[in-house]
Amino acid sequence: MNARDGLEERSAAAVAVPSFSPLYRQIKALLLSRLQAGEWKPGEMIPSELELAARLKVSQGTVRKAVDELAQENHLVRRQGKGTFVATHAEERTQYRFLRLTPDDGASTRLQRRLLECRRVRAGAEAARALELRASDMAVQIRRLLLTAAEPAQPVVLDEIWLPGSLFKGLTAEKLAAWRGPMYGLFESEFGVRMVRAEERIRAVAATRDEAALLGVTPSAPLLLVERLSYTYGERPVELRRGLYRTEHFHYRNELG
Repeated sequence: MNARDGLEERSAAAVAVPSFSPLYRQIKALLLSRLQAGEWKPGEMIPSELELAARLKVSQGTVRKAVDELAQENHLVRRQGKGTFVATHAEERTQYRFLRLTPDDGASTRLQRRLLECRRVRAGAEAARALELRASDMAVQIRRLLLTAAEPAQPVVLDEIWLPGSLFKGLTAEKLAAWRGPMYGLFESEFGVRMVRAEERIRAVAATRDEAALLGVTPSAPLLLVERLSYTYGERPVELRRGLYRTEHFHYRNELG
């Protein structure tokens, strides 16, 4: 069975959900399930709205509304005159979607990385709970610094990252150090894990002696703690991140509405 036949057969299941679900949401759920299954890869163009409408036996307007929502949620990307593509972390426009730190002077947010540690360890209670693992399961723990691109480089963020070991077999310090793109791009291309959304908690903390030494601040200096839980398709948590941000010349920026 090819992908076209599979999509056509599954369209019947999509419209068999309870009647209170609008048709475009049924189509959206079907398309999302195909993205999750990898029918269309990151960066790949999906069929046109006209073709999808014909396959699924619905109006083009219904498909357009479903695709519009998927684009708003950053699952898809529309390109004028070219078509609609599966969003990818390799794209310039999405590389920094999860990084909200902005220089006060409005300069570029490009930061360089310095890997401190990458090791496989037991998940531990906090990471296991967040990532829905058992405490005895293996996890990958990463610690790194993000520094300003201009010389002399100044540390700005200290990250501690936890990943499910079963999904990231083969992730090593050597592989991370050799990778030149965004980290989420590596997760997507090498391990087939795409971050589609994240939840964050933000609070002010005082730097410990070790954190202060790495970030180049005095002990007890104020830092912004950003705790992030990132999800892939199917609402599966796949990354727990604890980032400590210096904010003397940076601020955390978010857009609402």
